[in-house]
Amino acid sequence: MSILIAITGRDNTKLITKLQERLPSTLIEQWPDCKNVNNVDFVLAWKAPESMWLQLPNLKAVSSFGAGIDSIDLTLLPEHVEVVRIVDEQLAEDMAEYVLTHVLAQKLRLKEYYIKQTQQAWQPKRAHNNKHVGILGFGELGKTCAKKLINNGFKVSAWARNNKTADNVSMFYGADGLELMLPDIDYLVCLLPLTKATKGIINYSMLAKLPPRAVVINAARGGHVVEQDLLDALNNESLRGATLDVFEHEPLVGSHPYWSHPKITLTPHCAALSDLNSIIEQIVKNIEYLNQGLALNNRVNRMEGY
Repeated sequence: MSILIAITGRDNTKLITKLQERLPSTLIEQWPDCKNVNNVDFVLAWKAPESMWLQLPNLKAVSSFGAGIDSIDLTLLPEHVEVVRIVDEQLAEDMAEYVLTHVLAQKLRLKEYYIKQTQQAWQPKRAHNNKHVGILGFGELGKTCAKKLINNGFKVSAWARNNKTADNVSMFYGADGLELMLPDIDYLVCLLPLTKATKGIINYSMLAKLPPRAVVINAARGGHVVEQDLLDALNNESLRGATLDVFEHEPLVGSHPYWSHPKITLTPHCAALSDLNSIIEQIVKNIEYLNQGLALNNRVNRMEGY
């Protein structure tokens, strides 16, 4: 067996060293320095070059390096190739803390006070009374975030593709459900997987259904947001603010209007970073299962994209 690491935009030295320690008899290489592409069975990928996939004739399985698989063009993979993703239990807790923190920051006007500090302006105001959080996406991340918010006194609604139930959460599903949920939301939190159906979902139409007091918090993928539509909503006073952790192109270029917008809080895709040791454990386990002909963990439904 041969493992190929195809992860762009980061130094993979530590990852490869740890994997090699756990799999001493397995050849581990990094694209494009691959001696024999015919021997590659397993690829660990994140934003891998599209041209690479057609050069791996004996590929059996692909693991995303993260919780999402949107960095992998599934149409380039043969039907028999298994696709799996990383599921980090700590990641859900980290995401819940991030969401709670930024909901509270928006409620308590912290962005306003930061700007006033730079101006030496002493202008206290009451915190916003708004306490209704709407969550787009109700997988493990959404459920953990909802619990954290409820425990801190927030009212929570959630929207999912299919009908779900949850204690103390008002659930909505389908297009009709989204129409019903949006007009009463104070903080809209996006935790959706990025698929063809959800790309650009936070657009003019959705934003127009939110009340002007609403804040958008996107901690999922940059592709969920139509950037100009968001900027227009903020500039036209039809949206109170936004907190953004993810962007269409990362890192965000210096000329992007997000950087200087007084109603936008930016963080550098740090809401929930998977622990390297947890990633290693999951990859090793799936490689062992692949060798044994067993079903892999955390398999992705390629039709649904998650």
